[in-house]
Amino acid sequence: MSAITITQAAEDYLAELLSKQDTPGIGIRVFITQPGTPYAETCIAYCKPGEQKPEDTAVGLASFTAWIDGISEPFLEDAVVDYATDRMGGQLTIKAPNAKVPMVNEDSPLNERINYYLQTEINPGLASHGGQVSLVDVVEEGIAVLQFGGGCQGCGQADYTLKEGIEKTLLERIPELKGVRDVTDHSNRENAYY
Repeated sequence: MSAITITQAAEDYLAELLSKQDTPGIGIRVFITQPGTPYAETCIAYCKPGEQKPEDTAVGLASFTAWIDGISEPFLEDAVVDYATDRMGGQLTIKAPNAKVPMVNEDSPLNERINYYLQTEINPGLASHGGQVSLVDVVEEGIAVLQFGGGCQGCGQADYTLKEGIEKTLLERIPELKGVRDVTDHSNRENAYY
């Protein structure tokens, strides 16, 4: 069973909304944007059959399936989705006490911490340009080798982004990291973002 609780009132309310969508098998997807940061927002979206991601966890409710985003799942521990009515009507509420709690600490392995900050702080910024960066390896006593993807590939700004943005952030967060290096060959300028 997943960490998240969807109350009966919330389930009934969501089931009613879903029944109006005229899509057989439609469910919901619960995810957090920028999990583990002060900017974390918990979101619920409609999820048509096939729209879920392979790493999602399915939570089968009586009238529909709730898909829990794989990356968000640890941050949804103890989360409660409820439907509260008052004299103004009612509204769906989501309380996710751990959404903003970092899932790493000083004792976590170096690569886990690097990945964590890439996911929570660096990639959300790059995503607006269709780019992303991932950790390939940690070499030579603390140099993180990163792979740019998406719109970062072949972008003339990538080296600047790497040094000014990514390296700075990672070194601030992870003192024992010595630096970052890029494995991508930036001579490929197809689909680069300018």
